[in-house]
Amino acid sequence: MTKFDITRRGVLKTGAIAGAGVALPTIFTKRAHAYTNEPTGDTVTLGFNVPQSGPYADEGADELRAYRLAVEHLNGEGDGGMLNTFTYGSGAKTELSGNGILGKKVEYVTGDTQTKSDAARASARSMIEKDGAVMITGGSSSGVAVAVQALCQEAGVIFMSGLTHSNDTTGKDRRANGFRHFFNSYMSGAALAPVLANAYGTDRKAYHLTADYNWGYTTEQAIRESTEDIGWETVNAVKTPLGAGDFSSYITPVLQSGADVLVLNHYGGDMVNSLTNAVQFGLREAQANGKDFQIVVPLFSRLMARGAGENIKGIFGSTNWHWSLSDEASQTFTRSFGEKYGFPPSQAAHTCYVQTLLYADAVQRAGSFEPCAVVEALEDFEFDGLGNGPTLYRAEDHQAFKDVLVVKGKENPESEFDLLEIVEITPVDQVTYAPDHPQFAGGSLGSCNNGA
Repeated sequence: MTKFDITRRGVLKTGAIAGAGVALPTIFTKRAHAYTNEPTGDTVTLGFNVPQSGPYADEGADELRAYRLAVEHLNGEGDGGMLNTFTYGSGAKTELSGNGILGKKVEYVTGDTQTKSDAARASARSMIEKDGAVMITGGSSSGVAVAVQALCQEAGVIFMSGLTHSNDTTGKDRRANGFRHFFNSYMSGAALAPVLANAYGTDRKAYHLTADYNWGYTTEQAIRESTEDIGWETVNAVKTPLGAGDFSSYITPVLQSGADVLVLNHYGGDMVNSLTNAVQFGLREAQANGKDFQIVVPLFSRLMARGAGENIKGIFGSTNWHWSLSDEASQTFTRSFGEKYGFPPSQAAHTCYVQTLLYADAVQRAGSFEPCAVVEALEDFEFDGLGNGPTLYRAEDHQAFKDVLVVKGKENPESEFDLLEIVEITPVDQVTYAPDHPQFAGGSLGSCNNGA
């Protein structure tokens, strides 16, 4: 009997008691499996919690576009998008048919995380307590994701994280009610290191500038360990504040450090600004240790490439997904998104769209919005047809495992959107790790929580 068969028969895990620190909305205690915000009418509400202001606002805007598109497709509007390509590991097509979720029309509320953990928690709490959201999703900061995931665990709702790359999200801060489709810092390091060795050699000295929060820390660790394994030396690593704007004072010491590679563990507007400052200071034309100086950006997006302009050309990085992938699912989503908005989707848009469909499909398969039923349906769930090839949602940590892309800034773009080229599609086996890997140590999922 497969996990899918077991889930459909309603064999569910026992929920934990909700945390006392969260004021919960109405619970329907007469049911055998009471849970937070059980939908009783003909609609169900999802909460889309994204950065609408702050350094990651561009990502947040694209996330909202994708969420709205997903809701349209779930409700039977538009061309259906990836509902037409989404399949299970067995090859069977998704049970989603454009009739909402379990026949209920999908509605949504939105909030602004401001790329701040406190603001994100407050926004998510309002969605749960005031708006009746049964699932929260979104974010473009790992600090935000970790904070909101913990809140959702306490409140007894599902958290389908958006763009969060820190190892901590499915590492030391993992939670049973939370799931991540986006890849992580370890995977970036595992995918990038062989490409960097081939392009720049194994005798290199790296200087890291790192965003001063948990995503920056785990990305620096992952890139350091993977590049040191191929022979690189780490000369220095300096923390920089989120949203600094001007990174000139951090760039100045790099050329006097003995390094010949600068690794920018920055994302969003911070990466655009730090890379711009690095180019202004002449690092791209510099020589060090008898070699051409190089810059590496571990985590890329099309939106960042657009912001960086000419400065991004030839620079290596990794990405979760890219609109130029040729598989049917990726092209279906790119066409659907492009026809609605006039430009191709970012990796943030792809992740958020996919997470919405994965949640809806899990509810459909489980036959219930009950959080523990959804958890059971997603654990060790194998699927395809959502981009990145066959994918597994691993039960031990709720991390998705799939192929990872290594990209670099395109030297001769053919359009304003043609900014990144795929250098290598790294197979999933190369980026897979054991659940107890040291970079993910210290975490425990605990039990799913129905909130009752």
